[in-house]
Amino acid sequence: MPHALTSRDSAMEARPVGSYEPTGIDVLIVGTGLAGLVAAIECVRKGHNVRVLERNENINTAGDMYFMGLSATRFMKHWPELQQEYKDISLHNAWIETFKHTGEVVIKPLKVADRLRDQGLDPDTPPGEFQMRPLVYKMFVRQVEKEGIKIEFNSRVLDYFEDETTGKGGCVTADGRRYEADVVIAADGVGSKSQKLVGGAVRAMSSGRAMWRAAFPVKELDKNPEVKEFFRMMPGNEPIVRTWLGPSTYALTLTREDIMVWIMNHDVTGSEAENWNNTIDKEEVLKGMDEMPGMEKEKWAPIFKELVKCTPDNTIINFELLWRNPQPSWHSPGARVVQIGDAAHSFLPASGNGATQAIEDAISLASCLQIGGKENIPQSVRAHVRFRFIRNACAQKLGFSNAELLQDTDWAKVKMDPRRAAPKLPKWVWSHDPEAYAYENYQKCVENLKKGIGFAEEQGFEENYPKGYQWREWSIDDIVKMKQGDGEVDLGGGDWS
Repeated sequence: MPHALTSRDSAMEARPVGSYEPTGIDVLIVGTGLAGLVAAIECVRKGHNVRVLERNENINTAGDMYFMGLSATRFMKHWPELQQEYKDISLHNAWIETFKHTGEVVIKPLKVADRLRDQGLDPDTPPGEFQMRPLVYKMFVRQVEKEGIKIEFNSRVLDYFEDETTGKGGCVTADGRRYEADVVIAADGVGSKSQKLVGGAVRAMSSGRAMWRAAFPVKELDKNPEVKEFFRMMPGNEPIVRTWLGPSTYALTLTREDIMVWIMNHDVTGSEAENWNNTIDKEEVLKGMDEMPGMEKEKWAPIFKELVKCTPDNTIINFELLWRNPQPSWHSPGARVVQIGDAAHSFLPASGNGATQAIEDAISLASCLQIGGKENIPQSVRAHVRFRFIRNACAQKLGFSNAELLQDTDWAKVKMDPRRAAPKLPKWVWSHDPEAYAYENYQKCVENLKKGIGFAEEQGFEENYPKGYQWREWSIDDIVKMKQGDGEVDLGGGDWS
C-alpha cells in the first residue's frame, strides 16, 4: 500500500533492481527511443509489469552524437553493470577547441575539465558530456534484454484509447491488434497518435533551419592526409570536439579512435525532412556551404569542405528542425495514457536537452507510479506531469536562446571573454535528480492537486526550474517577435545561471 513519505523514507526509497515489492501495475510502453528504453528498465526496477511495442522490425541504434546531461545519468547508480558500461563508452579525457567558421582558432584546445573550470563549474561534476548515440542505445537495449522485457516488433500503433470505467488505457496497431494496460506510456516520438487523445496535435512550424549530420568510420579520412592530420585526436589517443561558429550557422566535429562525426546548422534548402533516414548527396552540402548568408567575404574553411568530401555516400542526413509550442496536456482525460520524451516535448539541438529530458521523464514517471501504487495511477500520472511541464518548457526556451548565441556570435565580445562562445548549461538543469525529486515532493504535489491549485502556483516544494521563475504561457510566435525585435530571446525572470 502507498504511504506518506517521511524524509527518512525518501532517502531509502531509491533502491537497486530487485529490492522493490511488485506493484501489480501493468505498463505498456509504445516506442523504443531513449525515453521508452529507460522507462522499460526503470519500471521493472520499481516493481511494475512491462511490455513494449515497437513499430519497426528492430530497434534503430544508428546516428551520431548528442549531449547527455548529468541529471539523466544519476539513476545508473542503481544499475552497476549499466553504469560501468556507460563509463566505458564515455568520452574519457576529451578535449574541446573553438574556431570561427573560417578556420581561425578562437579558443585553443583545452581539456573539457579545464574548459569547465574556466566557466566556473566543477570539473569533477561536469554538467554532462557528448555521447555516441549508437553506443548509448545498444547499452540500453542490452539492459532491456537482460531484464527479459518483452518487445513486440512490427507493431505500428494507429490509435490510443482509455476506459475510465475499467481503469484501463490501450492502443490499436495497424494489423488490428488491441492492447490494454493499467497505464500506457506513449514514447513514440513527435508524430505520436496519442496526441488526439491527450489534447490535440501540436502543430509543427518550420524554424527555417535544418542540420546536416554525418557519422562514419574514421578510416575514411585516409582519403585525404591533410584532413586526417587536421582532425587528428589529441596526444594519448584522446578524443576532441571542435566547435565552429559562423554567421547564421554553427558546426561541431568529433574525432574518436573509431568514428568521425560532423554536424552543421543551416538554412532550409528544400531537401530537409524530420526523418533520420533522409540522406542527401555531399555536393548539395558543398554548394550550400558557399551560399550561406554572410559568406560573401569570409567563406567556410577549406579544410571543413574537404572533410565533407571524405564523407561516404548515403551518409549525410538533412534533418529539418521544426518548432512546436509547449503543450501542458501530456495525458488523457482519465490519465491512463501519458506521453514522455519527444511525444510530449521536442527540443532544438542547441538546447542540449532532448535526450536528457526524455530520460528524466522516464525516471520520474516510473517513480511516481511506484509511490502512488496501483490504486492511484491517475493521481501519479498527474503528479508526474506537474513535476515535468514547466521544467521542460524552460529547457525548450533555453534551446532558442542557445541557438541565437551559436548562430549569431558577437566576436568582439567573445575575444574579450571566450565564455560567451559557450552555450548556457544552467545549474538548475544538470543538478536535478528526477527520482529523488519525485520521492521528496509527491505527497505535497498530490495535496495541491486535491486543493485545485494550478500547476503554475505549486506550493510547499522547491521548483526544479530556474529559481524565482514565474510561469507565463509563451509560444513560438512570441519567440519570433523577440528575434525580430532586439534579436535576443527573453528567458523571463528567475536565475538561469
